[in-house]
Amino acid sequence: MTTPATWFVTGTSRGLGLELVRQLLEAGHNVTATTRSTERLTEALAGVDTSRLLALEVDLADETAVADAVRRTTERFSRLDVVVNNAGYGFLASVEDTTDADARRMFDVQVFGVWNVLRAVLPIFRTQKSGHVVNVSSVLGLVSVPGWGLYCAGKFALEGMSEALAAEVAEFGVKVTLVEPGYFRTSFLTTDSLALPTSTTEGYEAIRQMTDDHLNLQGSQLGDPVKGAAAIISLVASGDGPLRRLLGSDAYSYATGKVRALQADIEAGRELAHSTDFPQS
Repeated sequence: MTTPATWFVTGTSRGLGLELVRQLLEAGHNVTATTRSTERLTEALAGVDTSRLLALEVDLADETAVADAVRRTTERFSRLDVVVNNAGYGFLASVEDTTDADARRMFDVQVFGVWNVLRAVLPIFRTQKSGHVVNVSSVLGLVSVPGWGLYCAGKFALEGMSEALAAEVAEFGVKVTLVEPGYFRTSFLTTDSLALPTSTTEGYEAIRQMTDDHLNLQGSQLGDPVKGAAAIISLVASGDGPLRRLLGSDAYSYATGKVRALQADIEAGRELAHSTDFPQS
């Protein structure tokens, strides 16, 4: 990765995205940072040299707005090297208590918004025969737990799309990385970033208790966002490595547990799987 490289980062007003922008600017890179509030972003970057920053308020669900943001990036910095799809928020509710509007809003950000960004940047990457897409997923894109059904659905979709994308664009010299963080000590578990259902159904007391437990977890998460952002920059700088990269010891524990459980399920279904084939002649 050359310096300065040009990065396009979504979801930058707080948390991991904000820390990533800060470190990129301090390293001398060009950064387009999309956010819901450029005022909040610039206030959070007080003391940082922002002469290489292009801060834009963009509705990621608006394909035209996203394309315009990418166009403004290349006009300002003359190139584009790295895209980080980081925008997102949490949602804690039972599947039954998740409304159609809740689901569509989540997918607009976590899936369709990412797709809008990719449609805008991939022609550039293919033409220049280089580029790196970093899709920030979650360990909950590998493991699903009660209460996180909607959030996990969005991240599972992102994982599937990213895996296909990586194989599709490899021949053009374009790299794809899925970053799968665990719980990081950001504002993700506050009501600023964690959405809750408008109403709840009786009988899901365990999920309501789990919601309270998560809100109380704020401030004691294991993951350090400073180290997490530095790890993302390092992964891109190395230009190598596997598709999926876990961040956090908790993420590693969740993921390895899921692999063992999945392997057990597969082996338990071995006889059934083979029984549905046509007879071998």
